[in-house]
Amino acid sequence: MWVADNWKDYEVLATSGGEKLERWGKYVLVRPDPQVIWNTPKSNKGWKNFNGHYHRSSKGGGEWEFKSLPEEWDISYNELTFRLKPFSFKHTGLFPEQAVNWDWCSSIIKKKVSEKPDRPFKVLNLFAYTGGATLSAAKAGAAVTHVDASKGMVQWAKENAAVSGLSDAPIRWLVDDCVKFVEREIRRGNKYDGIIMDPPSYGRGPKGEIWKIEDSIFPFVELTSQLLDKNSSFLLINSYTTGLQPAVLTYMINTAIVPKFGGSVESSEIGLPVTDDGLVLPCGASGRWSKIE
Repeated sequence: MWVADNWKDYEVLATSGGEKLERWGKYVLVRPDPQVIWNTPKSNKGWKNFNGHYHRSSKGGGEWEFKSLPEEWDISYNELTFRLKPFSFKHTGLFPEQAVNWDWCSSIIKKKVSEKPDRPFKVLNLFAYTGGATLSAAKAGAAVTHVDASKGMVQWAKENAAVSGLSDAPIRWLVDDCVKFVEREIRRGNKYDGIIMDPPSYGRGPKGEIWKIEDSIFPFVELTSQLLDKNSSFLLINSYTTGLQPAVLTYMINTAIVPKFGGSVESSEIGLPVTDDGLVLPCGASGRWSKIE
């Protein structure tokens, strides 16, 4: 498992009874987590002295209970800063486990930029959400194209860039359907050195097209592979869908990309360390293709 264990402003304090107790900077949240199927004693005082608790409803959805939590606040990871805002369906605007992938992408980008400082290293971030991977890549020296269908998420990502001191970084912010954008980029003949994608389990396109990840992801990876070439360095796919296990990601990337460009593939669960008991909480899976000369 790839573990995001370099955080200072975030930690999973404890897990029990379908919930995780987390510290986000100086604030403590309790949120549901489907991976936490065990019941252990809730001895950490944070279970009762929380700042916010998301209660899931048996009818679906849920709602927040706030005690003393601001509408928004910032936390940092290395040289990056992220603005958090608790919003519907338990989220805060950041997936801390992805830091292990930010570090991986950044290490490749820094190496390539140092080798060819006069050549832009172009990264495409698809389904880019609030921009964690975008900011990490930009900080490492990449020119990033950030694409998400939600105008609100792109605006939030811009706020994160601003508080991270990256307002003037070479980032293209695009509100667009990712499939349509990739199709247009292929027609334009554009290529990228690195591609990151975090596709949703389910969604709809601009004309009501249904995106169901089990049916759509492989054709999309094949499509997106046309934006790579012999000089490209990496591709990263994140999955929070139960059926897309690491082995499935490996087979998919091996089939769609390796025959064309060579390189190697590795996939794994990603996770977060749990402070109170030393366990690692699984948080999805990632597949990585890289070609480092």
